Amino acid sequence: MRKLLLPLAAVYQLILIIRHWLYDLGLLKSKTYTIPLIGVGNLSFGGTGKTPMVEHLVRLLGTAYTTAILSRGYKRKRKGAFLLDSSSSAYEAGDEARQYKLKFPHIQVAVAEKRVEGMKLLLDSINPPEVVVLDDVFQHRAIRPGLNILLTDYHKLYADDFLFPAGTLRDTVLAAKRADIIVVTKTPAVMSPYIWEEIMRSLKLKPHQKVFLSYLEFGDPYPIGKPDKPQPFKDFSSILLVTGIVNPYPLIEHARRKCNDLFHRAYPDHHAFSEKDLFEIRQAFQHIIGSNKIILTTEKDAARLADSPYFSRLESLPILVQPVQVAFHDSVYGNFDQTIIDYVRKASANS
Repeated sequence: MRKLLLPLAAVYQLILIIRHWLYDLGLLKSKTYTIPLIGVGNLSFGGTGKTPMVEHLVRLLGTAYTTAILSRGYKRKRKGAFLLDSSSSAYEAGDEARQYKLKFPHIQVAVAEKRVEGMKLLLDSINPPEVVVLDDVFQHRAIRPGLNILLTDYHKLYADDFLFPAGTLRDTVLAAKRADIIVVTKTPAVMSPYIWEEIMRSLKLKPHQKVFLSYLEFGDPYPIGKPDKPQPFKDFSSILLVTGIVNPYPLIEHARRKCNDLFHRAYPDHHAFSEKDLFEIRQAFQHIIGSNKIILTTEKDAARLADSPYFSRLESLPILVQPVQVAFHDSVYGNFDQTIIDYVRKASANS
């Protein structure tokens, strides 16, 4: 099947190459800004861990700099550019933007189809940001970040993938040359030097690029809607895992270590939960034998579940939300956090 789809992928690649060529020549314009802009993106259709990475950058920079997030608000229903407030729903703004605002209520989060309009909203606000983290910006070249971070999943490096529809890439591998930093995400917590060497051979870095390897750390889960009340994870007899994300396998492995029996209901990425979905989740949970059982879900899915008009179907059930954070292995390129801080300090001094 992949061989049959390669001609279509080749046509798609040609279109992408022409588009990037127009930007490179300046025939299509990329706007620059004086403040530090950090772009976070990927070459695939998802599942590389952009959301945890954006949150990591906000935690890293948010105490020293007025930091904002600019996102497209994927699958949101409200159109146009706007700033989120505490009442903005995942339905209006998208689950990722809603999650950012819930976790970092003190920072500004903007969504915009046209990123330039989102930047104008942020810079014209009462408290304009000193640093902006651009979520999912790698293909959207109307804004040129000062620092481009490209993420690739350890289990499916972009160098080993194919363009859509033959594979899961939405952009050509040639676009990776624009990255200043490449982060290989979701690696094992314990790494062999042989794996590092194999990754380096696959990625074929440019001289200006640095590579860092990251993995996920799972924090204490919390009741849905109560991120400020984490509960230490104890062993459960059964867990019903509910996910609507591209690559749930790290969470599956984590949940499997926390129970005797794991049941998984998987939905498409950014899935809008219907009344039928919530009824089926409730039925699946009730059919699990025993009392020492919970429903576990991701923070993205929790935002969409809580926004569902049918959430009352699940409110009486024990639902916990699993937070994740990014951690980094040692790298020959130094410390990831310090690399980011050094960029922001230098760019701020030159602004």
